[in-house]
Amino acid sequence: MRIEAYLAFKGNCREAFHFYKEIFGGEIKNVETYEDKEIDIPENYRTKWQHAELRGKNFTLLGYDAAPDTPLTDGTNFHLGVDMDTEEEAKSVFEKLTKSGKVHTSFQKTSWGAHYGRGTDKYGISWMINYKK
Repeated sequence: MRIEAYLAFKGNCREAFHFYKEIFGGEIKNVETYEDKEIDIPENYRTKWQHAELRGKNFTLLGYDAAPDTPLTDGTNFHLGVDMDTEEEAKSVFEKLTKSGKVHTSFQKTSWGAHYGRGTDKYGISWMINYKK
């Protein structure tokens, strides 16, 4: 089984995916825009991403720019969990993701024996970063 996250953005999917690529690496693939699509979308939205994939060694993020009339609520009902290979890597990723966002749980040692932090990035996506020996 394989589960992939599909993220919806308010017109800034391209920016967000380049931000995530800087942090996690990987390659942005299979980008489609709204250009040449027979869909009722404003002309200034045609260059927005209708679909994109960020694929790395052990992860895949899928995303798109939701149509401007699509109601989106910043992700309070889900979190993307990332298990890192080292404590240093986990702390670095957590700090980068929350730098212009919001920290909900500071990166710290937990009662379950892991190092963990929870926050929301500047795009409204909630993350749980974890490292456990």
